[in-house]
Amino acid sequence: MILVDNMNLNGLIYFFAAIIFGPPLLLAIIGFAVKRNSNKSAKVLFTLSALYLLVAGGICGTLLAG
Repeated sequence: MILVDNMNLNGLIYFFAAIIFGPPLLLAIIGFAVKRNSNKSAKVLFTLSALYLLVAGGICGTLLAG
């Protein structure tokens, strides 16, 4: 497939944004739901959420920056 100069890549940007913000948001929501029963598990989920956001934002941000 030959790439054309006037291609619309808006869907690709939305895809990367979903990869960056989707899983951390889901982990944070699960963390808030679990916080009632187990405070330690909620802290682990919040930490994983922040770590994923940091790593995915760095990798995808670098890809989007060009």
